[in-house]
Amino acid sequence: MKNLLNKITSFRDARGWKSHDTPETMAKSIIIEAAELLENFQWPGQVPDAENVKEELADVLIYTLAMIADMGLDPEQIIEEKLIKNAIKYPEIKE
Repeated sequence: MKNLLNKITSFRDARGWKSHDTPETMAKSIIIEAAELLENFQWPGQVPDAENVKEELADVLIYTLAMIADMGLDPEQIIEEKLIKNAIKYPEIKE
């Protein structure tokens, strides 16, 4: 995961984009890319463009991971912590 975070931030930094990446702009970019992903599923019966779905998912992840790196967070740790909270909030269904 650290290697991937480094690739993302190195790519961005090599293009001089870091100065534009604030938590606000990153959060907005995540939402914009998620909306572009949603366009693939906008209409009933619509057949999503598989390539575009992959690209938009990648964009969401890239912006999210860049924001995580900028905030000095550990993605695995924050996901594990959230899964623990979700397990308490949403217990398993026992049939």
